Amino acid sequence: MGKVIAIANQKGGVGKTTTTMNLGAGLVNEGKRVLLVDSDPQASLTMCLGIQEPDKLENTIVDFIDKIVNEKEIPDGFGILHTELGVDLIPANIELSGAEISLTSAMSRELIYRSFIEPLKKKYDYILIDCMPSLGLLTINALASADSVLIPVQAAYLPVKGLQQLIKTISTIKKRLNENLQFEGILLTIVDARTNYAKDIITEVQKSYGEKIHIFQTNIPLSVKASETTAMAKSIYDYDPKGKAAAAYAAVTKEVLEHGN
Repeated sequence: MGKVIAIANQKGGVGKTTTTMNLGAGLVNEGKRVLLVDSDPQASLTMCLGIQEPDKLENTIVDFIDKIVNEKEIPDGFGILHTELGVDLIPANIELSGAEISLTSAMSRELIYRSFIEPLKKKYDYILIDCMPSLGLLTINALASADSVLIPVQAAYLPVKGLQQLIKTISTIKKRLNENLQFEGILLTIVDARTNYAKDIITEVQKSYGEKIHIFQTNIPLSVKASETTAMAKSIYDYDPKGKAAAAYAAVTKEVLEHGN
């Protein structure tokens, strides 16, 4: 059975999509079967994987939600795209905003994702869910269906301060909806290691959360190349294979594999 990891943080701009894409590519490089799930109406992950007009897609995550809500069967292979990165993808588009609103009246509304993700665990070693930057119903669904949650956090004061609310939400979901949910870990991103400010933030995160939550040994460095990958529809391994960001994501991939064993 595959492992489901939600990549979540209610703060935008912390590297969720970049991490989802490059961790997925890293796991493929390690011989794993990987499915990425875009759970953000902005469809950033979908576009990062080379789909420039997601609004024209025939099937997206909205259609999975619709089939579960209306108790319709999901055909084998339905709605899953194969990408040049070697990962498979359940894409998203702006229709997902409307789907979130319609979910508010659905039966077992927090468990819709689990209904279509659980059967897919037989086909993949890892399923990574790129969550939207909020703690709304879509993110709750992702966390309720996940085995673990990976939290990318920019090495800056405000993103770190917002961790408390996210961790509280995760703990509530663990108590009420998903008793098996674990912390994959906190991944510090966009780290400018040259500054004392970044070093102080890293120390603060380790001091505040290190006893209860795994802190990844590897930090993702501040890198123009890493941010450019999202526009180039390439993983960091293809775009800048010898760069510091590629080495960092490869190390994070190894940590995830070790954590899963």
